[in-house]
Amino acid sequence: MSTSLLLQYVVIALAVLASVWIVLRKLARKTTNRWLAAASIHFNQPGRGALARAFGRRLQPIEATGDCSDGCSTCGACGPKPPAAARSGEPMPLEFRPRR
Repeated sequence: MSTSLLLQYVVIALAVLASVWIVLRKLARKTTNRWLAAASIHFNQPGRGALARAFGRRLQPIEATGDCSDGCSTCGACGPKPPAAARSGEPMPLEFRPRR
């Protein structure tokens, strides 16, 4: 196997892995957030080097911060947001549904 063919396989493998990661982040958000949180805890332990701790903080998902301003809605404390028409004071249109 030549070096250029090996390099081509490595580039294709990296592209496939990036595509799989993007699809997982879009379709299985809670699972990937759990993976990222576990990796973040592993790297961000006391006694680790500064570079490992910085990498662990970088891996931490936004939803794992526990800040009420990030809108993660994992704890349910924020509640659902009302529709834009209700917030602006405009009357909301009625919606009629047929009986089943």
